[in-house]
Amino acid sequence: MAELAPIRFEMPGEIERPRSRGRSGANAVVPIDRSRPAWLKVRLPTGPQVEQLRTLMRSKELHTVCEEAHCPNMAECWGAGTATFMILGDTCTRSCGFCAVKSGRPTELDLGEPARVGDAVARMGLGHAVVTSVNRDELNDGGAAIFAQTIREVRRRAPGTTIEVLIPDFRGVLGALDIVLEARPDILNHNTETVPRLYPRVRPQAVYERSLEVLRHTKARAPGLVCKSGIMLGLGETRLEVLRTMGEIRAQGTDIITIGQYLRPSPQHLPIERYWTPDEFEELRVSGMAMGYAHVESGPLVRSSYHAERHVGLATVASR
Repeated sequence: MAELAPIRFEMPGEIERPRSRGRSGANAVVPIDRSRPAWLKVRLPTGPQVEQLRTLMRSKELHTVCEEAHCPNMAECWGAGTATFMILGDTCTRSCGFCAVKSGRPTELDLGEPARVGDAVARMGLGHAVVTSVNRDELNDGGAAIFAQTIREVRRRAPGTTIEVLIPDFRGVLGALDIVLEARPDILNHNTETVPRLYPRVRPQAVYERSLEVLRHTKARAPGLVCKSGIMLGLGETRLEVLRTMGEIRAQGTDIITIGQYLRPSPQHLPIERYWTPDEFEELRVSGMAMGYAHVESGPLVRSSYHAERHVGLATVASR
């Protein structure tokens, strides 16, 4: 699943929780569940615009990854009248160690969902819509047909809106990926999430090479399409591993990469091994641009859909 980790809003006088077993010594003087660095403080998602969006989503029986994954940028994005729609239900067939979205056995497909997303996008007057999903590994196409129909419904109801899809790996079924590509989104995003060494612990039901193949196949089939991926830091990766992973993602033809800090959703999720500093994120941005990326969005609070509307303008640069 693409969007990750929540931020925790701290209250004065809160009792510090015990440290998790098996945690490395990297945060020995920075308790994970309490003392976060100043650059990870954000405001609560409140205000009339936020409530209007929440009411609209509930009336359309829609889910947003902003809420389901407790995104730290929810206040900023919802306050500006933008959101990322999460289709195919709210239950994921995978159980990644970092993700706040619930896992389990999904319900049946909601065939009316694409039309409701299209209507919501039109009513919100969005200039750019992001559509993501849970994993639906029990489906032959992984939900690709619903993705494609959602793109078509948004185009029909809001023809001036650009569309970004943040897709799962469809279990490596390239025919499913082609179904989405044929619907012609403006940006296709598939997150690599972490360095290959950490996949067994972080993404036990995913395969690093499979994610690279999604990116490679996308650029081979649709070279003019903006292709995007993202990784998160703080799970025990080294700087060298991050740079190597960034290089391998770029080698598939990927145009844009997002890099953000992992934030632990709950005590049951993977612990934070380290907080990367804003300066380190900036250094990775500079390194990524030197690798040939059209754009690198890198910072502690960066998530897959953060500033997504700005990435559409990179289409001309990316397709050269």
